[in-house]
Amino acid sequence: MIRRLLVADRGEIARRVFATCRLVGIETVAVYSAADSDAPHVGEADYAVRLDGETTGSAYLRGDLIITAAQRTGANAIHPGNGLLAEDPDFAAAVADAGMIWVGAPAKTLGMLRSKSETKALVAEARVPVLPTFTDPAKVSSYPVLIKPDAGTGGAGLRVVRDAATLAEAVAATRREAGCPVYCEPYVEDVRHIEIPILADEHGAVVPFGERECSVQRRYQKIIEETPSSAVDPGLREELCRAAIITVRALGYVGAGAVEFLLDSDGDFWFLELTPTLQADHTVTECVSGYDLVRLQLLVAEGGSLPMPGPPPIRGHAIEVRICAEDPAYAWLPATGTLHRFAVPDVAGTFRPLPQPGLRLDAGVEDGSQVGVHRDPTLAKLIAWAPTRQEATRMLASALTRTQLHGVATNRDLLVRVLRHHSFRTGDVDTDFLDKRPEVFAPLLSAVDAVRISCLAAALAGAAARRTGATVLGSLPSGWRNVPSGSQTAVYDGPAGPVEVGYRMNRHGELAGWWVRAVDPEEIDLAGLVGQPPVVDDHPETVVVTASDERVVLDVNGIRLTFNVHRVGEVSYVDSPEGSVALRELSRFPLPAPEAAEGSLIAPLPGAVRRVLVVPGQRVRAGELLLTLEAMKLEHPVHAPSAGVVASLPVHPGAEVATGELLAVLDPE
Repeated sequence: MIRRLLVADRGEIARRVFATCRLVGIETVAVYSAADSDAPHVGEADYAVRLDGETTGSAYLRGDLIITAAQRTGANAIHPGNGLLAEDPDFAAAVADAGMIWVGAPAKTLGMLRSKSETKALVAEARVPVLPTFTDPAKVSSYPVLIKPDAGTGGAGLRVVRDAATLAEAVAATRREAGCPVYCEPYVEDVRHIEIPILADEHGAVVPFGERECSVQRRYQKIIEETPSSAVDPGLREELCRAAIITVRALGYVGAGAVEFLLDSDGDFWFLELTPTLQADHTVTECVSGYDLVRLQLLVAEGGSLPMPGPPPIRGHAIEVRICAEDPAYAWLPATGTLHRFAVPDVAGTFRPLPQPGLRLDAGVEDGSQVGVHRDPTLAKLIAWAPTRQEATRMLASALTRTQLHGVATNRDLLVRVLRHHSFRTGDVDTDFLDKRPEVFAPLLSAVDAVRISCLAAALAGAAARRTGATVLGSLPSGWRNVPSGSQTAVYDGPAGPVEVGYRMNRHGELAGWWVRAVDPEEIDLAGLVGQPPVVDDHPETVVVTASDERVVLDVNGIRLTFNVHRVGEVSYVDSPEGSVALRELSRFPLPAPEAAEGSLIAPLPGAVRRVLVVPGQRVRAGELLLTLEAMKLEHPVHAPSAGVVASLPVHPGAEVATGELLAVLDPE
């Protein structure tokens, strides 16, 4: 029986497990790295132990340190979370050898799952459909094919090859990146990614929980999941669940997991893999089934029997989005920094199944959280559960639009665009959804008038803050003069570059005129001035209803809009029903920026140098891969912008670099 449980993970999954533990009376132990000492999961546990790994990221992967932490705190069970340790057979065996309960798949089964090609072979023997596997690239006879690492998770290293001429080079690149054998299988176009969540106990019971639609992905990683799938009718659902049960029994699997399939438009499906974890999208399954899957996972680990005779009925529709610290418009570049504000409206519950339809939030962050590069970019999961898919989609898109996310770039706007896209609303999705629809990458606040009015709101909030802090004549309207004078101005660096905002207030504190215009960065002089304002104001009829340092209400052409303004340092975060924008006010007296030497390659993001493929003095071609950076569990290549000679290389594998740090210098030919 589990008395005290250590969760060998962090963030929202640790908080999720702790929530159920509190409900069933199990004491909890958290582990954390130095960078996570103030993280929410640490404060919610009954006990917490710091892990001193060589790096911040590696601390959570040190199984020996985690087992020692469990022994020191008297924990008699370990839950691996849903990270790499959950799939590590050596760690599972070490936990059992230490006399503790392992809340996960048996070590023997995890060992079998290490090789995806061997797992496919075992599943094929059980007569579950699988795609052909080619471990020898020379035997590939038709294209396109997908090159896959034989081990690993998260879609790392996957490559699509469409002709024989590039196959050998792509196979070699995947081998280098993955550090393991690779294999090829046919690449099926226009397919859906469907998974069947399952629970299996040691008494032979295997229960599938319907299906999850996981087709909206980036870099082969899911960002939107839902259940049920619009493409799966009751007959196909029964076939998929039957194949999942056969797979689980063929592999001797026990615990919580998911059997993943590809599904084409004709209803044909093929086994992909069995993921041996409580996956991040278990939340939607909990909504429509009503079961606490963590509680069932703990029950199975204690040797108990599953309490249901078969698949539970599906209640309504649930959709989950993963809010991630990354910028979709810039090749999904990870974002780091301080999350100054994280506020989601109208949340009905957190970390456990909801008693009735509504919004659920499972977050690993809060106001003030530090977002670093040593972990997955997921900040939170927001789930909408409603009687119908249309209601769930609308509820989720509305809540995301009104969410305040200040301090780091996120994929929030893209998620809203996808949820509101006609193809998504009609259920027309596949694994290439994002590649086929580039319009979803546009920011929500993209209309020119909406951006301009948000800039005005930021300027008025700034003026109100200055009047509030004024020690002399603070009751006078902002910019008041006893004779006519020019407009007050502010210059912001916005999403499309620098803009200048001008506004004039009359002696009654009313807005007499305003304008916003884009400016060339070269126009900005050392005093922060950008030339003469327009002779004629170019603006819609606007009335300031109220203006404070945090809230501006404007009447624009008879329509009232509310803008919430949150200023942190020189950045104003403006949220409105139109969308959100971050505006950095440019200093009137900017410090000169350091100039990099010609041919300098600088780090586009903070991270760790994973591989260095060149040496000083080496000649390189334009586009040649020089080195790779690893951040948030993803590898980011750094290529030569032109042909040249490597003049200097101040970094080495394992080195941690900050954004803007020098990586290499090329002398161009």
